[in-house]
Amino acid sequence: MPFVLDDEVKKVRIEALALAARCEPFAAEADEMSTMHEPTLAELRKSGLSALMVPKKFGGRFDEIDPLAVCVAREAMMKTSAHLDSVFALQGIGSYAISRAGTEDQKREWLPKIANAEVLAGLALTEPVAGSDLKGITTVAHTEGDEIVINGAKSYISNGGHASFYTTLVKETDHGEPRYSLILVPANSPGLSVVPSPELIAPHVLGDLTYKEVRVPKSARLGGPGDGFKHVLATLAVFRISVAGAACGLMQGAIEEATRHVRTREQFGRPLIKHGPVSSLLADAWADYEAARLLTYATAEGARADAAANLDRSSLAKLFATESASRVVDSCVQVMGRWGLVRGSKIEKYYRQARPMRVYEGASEVLRLGIAARLSKEIDTWT
Repeated sequence: MPFVLDDEVKKVRIEALALAARCEPFAAEADEMSTMHEPTLAELRKSGLSALMVPKKFGGRFDEIDPLAVCVAREAMMKTSAHLDSVFALQGIGSYAISRAGTEDQKREWLPKIANAEVLAGLALTEPVAGSDLKGITTVAHTEGDEIVINGAKSYISNGGHASFYTTLVKETDHGEPRYSLILVPANSPGLSVVPSPELIAPHVLGDLTYKEVRVPKSARLGGPGDGFKHVLATLAVFRISVAGAACGLMQGAIEEATRHVRTREQFGRPLIKHGPVSSLLADAWADYEAARLLTYATAEGARADAAANLDRSSLAKLFATESASRVVDSCVQVMGRWGLVRGSKIEKYYRQARPMRVYEGASEVLRLGIAARLSKEIDTWT
């Protein structure tokens, strides 16, 4: 493709492809698990790629987290294993607020362990009654002396039950108007319990968390009181674009699988690839994939300079890439006919894995609202 990666990102891509190749023999097993697949985690640790998720000062690969490098890595991993992609991505999604707003003690305690995947991270936002509308959360916190006391529940939390800490969004109720803050809660905190979430169509490591009089020191707050949404948006600014990268990897895998099938499968005396309806579906799939990949890479390149200023662009890329992934995989299933419907086949797995991408880290409908609002502001500046 015409987008030119710099040498360091090319190196990341080569390493991520090598990691994916090592995980491929057990990817089918890992991707059907709702608990941590230890061989996958062991390979991630050996690869050193978790270091992409923290600044160099604390054991990371680059001076700051590089959105393009993360995109390229997720693209390579997702093509082979959604489980591998998820474990890798959560290292950054769960710890970014520490990198951005943590105290020096918090950074020194946790970030080097994130860099070598010694510990796993979790970000606890979603609740039984609050999904996209995070202002509707009911997990509350108040201060008692030198402690913060947390009560509430979180649901469908990635790495739930396996993370060593959860950066937890709470509503502080001490000063009249509620203030939304992020609190760093160690997983072994008394009063914090975790049970598995209901299983999804594409299995994922998820847990439901209950906070019952969980007490942490005031120093566990990430940033100041009321800064929670700011740090959540900063996390999304860096990592939402990486979902588009993962969607590109999934599309690539599906197109490769379908194209190999229709080159050899014959009907009516010739290979399926030579039938017009089949070739049209695959041509459109390739166009969607290439367009999504170019938009993803260009957006990630822009996010390197100022991720927060590019959040709307990241939303645009995530929207297009994940919607494209659903179209592409559906077309690939269609051209493969009954072979695309076989439970446990690669293409059937891709089909199930594509659907959740349009929901997590910003549902498509919510993203469209923000994108349209930005368009209304920008349209008069177009030339």
